[in-house]
Amino acid sequence: MDSKAAPPLPKRQKKLRLAQRVGLNRAPVAHEMQPCSAHPPAPAPALAATDKVKADCTASSVASVAEAAASCAPASRAAATQGATAAAPQVGRPWTVSVALPGSIVDNAQTQELRSYLVGQVARACAIFNVDEIVLFETEASRRVASDDHKGRTSGCVFTARLLQYLECPQYLRKQCFPHHPDLRSVGLIPPLDAPHHLRVDESCAYREAVVVERANAKAGSCFVYTGLPKELKLNVEVPVGTRLTLQMPRVGGKGTAKAVAPREPREEAGLYWGYQVRIAPSLSAVWSECPYQGGYDCSIGTSEHGSNALSDGSFRLPNFAHLLVVFGGVEGLEPVVAADDSLAECEDDVACLFDHYLNLCPSQGSRTIRTEEALLVGMATLRPFIEKAHAHSA
Repeated sequence: MDSKAAPPLPKRQKKLRLAQRVGLNRAPVAHEMQPCSAHPPAPAPALAATDKVKADCTASSVASVAEAAASCAPASRAAATQGATAAAPQVGRPWTVSVALPGSIVDNAQTQELRSYLVGQVARACAIFNVDEIVLFETEASRRVASDDHKGRTSGCVFTARLLQYLECPQYLRKQCFPHHPDLRSVGLIPPLDAPHHLRVDESCAYREAVVVERANAKAGSCFVYTGLPKELKLNVEVPVGTRLTLQMPRVGGKGTAKAVAPREPREEAGLYWGYQVRIAPSLSAVWSECPYQGGYDCSIGTSEHGSNALSDGSFRLPNFAHLLVVFGGVEGLEPVVAADDSLAECEDDVACLFDHYLNLCPSQGSRTIRTEEALLVGMATLRPFIEKAHAHSA
């Protein structure tokens, strides 16, 4: 009998093999830290790929430090929503939505103003659709542009990450959290996010963002924080100056003191959208392998004009996920990015096997190309009803 070529691997078997290689189902990541009086703030995890950005934006990338501060002040985590605005939802949201896109999307912009405005469009879209994490992955195109750039411009990933973090930070904290930098020269052109955690001085909420300030009368085991209110608050925990924290505020007219909590608590306990985290991934495969969530992403969606039109047949459903990841391509699309990643070589001829769903979110498009910032708005608007329906029973 003539020998025949081995049949192609089924999609599930191929995905399991990829999982072992790039960590699609990797072991849980430990986030909890010991009390911060014994540990200095950890390096900013969101931008671990770039030391320069870490030095500039440490205070705005605060997940690890805030976790530490929360562990320093053990207290009841009961839902505290009486001071929240009337429009805020009253039920917690344990699940998250992450978006991944190439940092090279700003490389085609000719001026600093255009680059900044493009990042603003991405930030606004993510805030509108309650995105909890933005992952910027590097591509061969972005590395090539960075090596050939003789204008002294910051690389696309670093530039985008810095502006995204700046825009996410409440306005009253930016002066303390962000030193002057050339990349921030044109941020005045960007419309503000006006997110729920960007509180005005006359607004009350169960939670508020703050930054630790220097005070001569601060004693050991305590610190003072600025929350955008006329009076600074004292915390019974020692945190380094310049650290950004999430505070649970005392009830209006009631007794008690503010205390530091994890940045995820406003979302998990009160259902408030509390901004997004930003991280840089050195490759597309690292989007999964460096996932900060325990257990990784349990549902992933790839977007491409070559994807399935399953959304239009009425039978498409999303599972009751814990952490959803939606991946968008750049100018060249997702296929060349996958082909250039050695860790994803098995998916070069079948990009769909990398995702749980590989979808065309804008069929019958009238333009040959859809820009990434446009695809982000169209895609998230299209997916929003399916995301809400997946968790409708828990509302």
